[in-house]
Amino acid sequence: MSPTDIFGFAGTAASVTAALVMVRASWQMNSAQVWRGEAEAQKTRADRLQDDLNEIKDRLTRIESENRRLVELITTLDPARIRTGL
Repeated sequence: MSPTDIFGFAGTAASVTAALVMVRASWQMNSAQVWRGEAEAQKTRADRLQDDLNEIKDRLTRIESENRRLVELITTLDPARIRTGL
C-alpha cells in the first residue's frame, strides 16, 4: 500500500466523518428548534389556561357576593324559610 493510497483513504474517512458530524449537528439543531417550538406552544397554552382560571375565580367571587346579598334579602323577607346552614 503506497502513501498515496493511505492519504486517499484518510481523505475519504475525513470526508465521511465530517459528513456525519454535519448530519449530527443538523439533527441536534432541528431537535432544538422542535423543542423550542413545543415549549412556546406549552407556554401559550399555560397562559390561556391561567387567563381562564382567573376569569373563573372572578366569576366565583361575583357569584358568592350575589349569593350573600340574596340570602340577606330572603332573610329580611321571611327568615323562617332560611335553613340554618345558609
